Amino acid sequence: MGSRRGAATERRRTKPAVIGSVAAVVVAGAGFGAYAVYGGGGAGDDDARTKSAAAAEKVKSGPLTASEVTSAAQRFLTAWQQGDVAAAAAATDDAEAAKGLLTGYTKDARIKDATFTPGTPAGEKVPFSVKATVAYEKAAEPLAYDSALTVVRREGDGEPRVDWHAAVVHPELRDGDKLVTGKAGDPPVKALDRNGAEITAAKYPSLGTVLDGLRDKYGKKSGGTPGVELRVVRGEAAGDGKDGKGSKESGASEVADKTLLELSKGTPGTLKTTLDPALQAAAEKQVDGKKGASVVLLRASTGEVLAVANGGHGFNTAFLGSLAPGSTMKVITASMLLEKDLASVNEKHPCPKFFSYGGWKFQNDDKFEIKDGTFKASFARSCNTAFISQAPELKDDDLTRQAKEVFGLSMNNWSVGVSTFDGRVPVQSKAQMGASLIGQGGVRMNPLNMASVSATVKSGSFHQPYLVAPSVDGRALATASRTMSGETLGALRELMAYTAAHGTAAEAMAGVSGDVGAKTGSAEVDGQEKPNGWFTAYRGDLAAAGVVQQGGHGGDTAGPIVAALLKAGG
Repeated sequence: MGSRRGAATERRRTKPAVIGSVAAVVVAGAGFGAYAVYGGGGAGDDDARTKSAAAAEKVKSGPLTASEVTSAAQRFLTAWQQGDVAAAAAATDDAEAAKGLLTGYTKDARIKDATFTPGTPAGEKVPFSVKATVAYEKAAEPLAYDSALTVVRREGDGEPRVDWHAAVVHPELRDGDKLVTGKAGDPPVKALDRNGAEITAAKYPSLGTVLDGLRDKYGKKSGGTPGVELRVVRGEAAGDGKDGKGSKESGASEVADKTLLELSKGTPGTLKTTLDPALQAAAEKQVDGKKGASVVLLRASTGEVLAVANGGHGFNTAFLGSLAPGSTMKVITASMLLEKDLASVNEKHPCPKFFSYGGWKFQNDDKFEIKDGTFKASFARSCNTAFISQAPELKDDDLTRQAKEVFGLSMNNWSVGVSTFDGRVPVQSKAQMGASLIGQGGVRMNPLNMASVSATVKSGSFHQPYLVAPSVDGRALATASRTMSGETLGALRELMAYTAAHGTAAEAMAGVSGDVGAKTGSAEVDGQEKPNGWFTAYRGDLAAAGVVQQGGHGGDTAGPIVAALLKAGG
């Protein structure tokens, strides 16, 4: 087709003839609206010639005349209206491609009783309007749209033919696409909170992407029925640039299918979630107007997601984010150091201004140091060097194993009910291993992950977070292979409680009563003026974590958000 297309393009560059009058078009198209599409493909080629006559005749060339444009358009549209697919396809310069799409117009798209009304030609281009009916089982809806065709000289004999592109059939089509009428994918889902009330994005703006995820996963399992729609189904050839609408380089071949007409709405099924309406409303309030803020609240003893919210209401950072967690990672690191007897809560522990490891020189925020201080003091003030100074005593995979075996992270096996990122703590060496101890390097988390870390500390064991109960679909939840000893667990709780009362989390946690613990974090990111602020904490049977990207220190930014949710939990 390449050489023939090139020749046709060259001919279209010639200045087209001007149509003498609109009346000529009206007369030529007068019979268009009197027919209906019945389907099928009867034979017909009104310009067939004998081989000897065609050979003797001179190939037509030069600009198309107005009558040639009008006649070619009339021949194509009339045949299409009459349901004569073969004749309509023969009126184009690519009969094979045209025949397939025109056949599918009635067979796959279920379009009937179509009429095509031509408009006033503009040179070689003829606009036309379409009115038809789309019918599927008991559903039927009127269809109306505008399209256009262009007439060119066919390579070889110069006869006027419709320049074939899928967009002739419908302007939303790209070459390779097709029209299909049928069931509209997964049925809609009416998500319910834990009390049975409907959850909507209008009421809880942060949940838009979450609700989409629930439909994708549970649409076929929630008891609903899908609607019926006419849609564009993208094909492999779509976006090859032939129709001027896209190219492979522009990514047009990855354009999603598009609904053109809804014949009937689906009946939604119901799906109960673990979300608490009061706490979800509180979470929405806390992130409202705070760009880059995300928060998750869990029930520590079960892993139930009680609230999830994101400022900006776009990407679900709370579940899918992959960010360095900064010093909140020290909760996991501290549990490891305690288990290995490399630290003890109330014993002296080094916290120098600087510590070099693996060729890097690490330092504390504002280059502070704690002389003759305890590990508790270092944890509460978030001393980086107190943790990195223990790197020479660790194996490269120690932190990775701790995150997996005790906290259930970095195994990519959580089954929450919607898509999630389950944390990443890769095996690293030298300076990168040292950085990972303080939540930098290759370590990546999100609020869901870090809320789960606090929940594990509070409950004593890992409970995989979930938004939809596993009993709904019989799925298995992820587990951790072991728990911390009672001694280690008690020490870790003491560290977090002291930080909430006297450390970097004290200001945010002021007024949060009961059995509490917390840890702040600030994660430096290349190219950002301010670090990402992190905060994770627990109160009673509630555990939460939040991040404010480019917010600064976690105690000042994410801390108040998390503390407010813990207070709201009663």
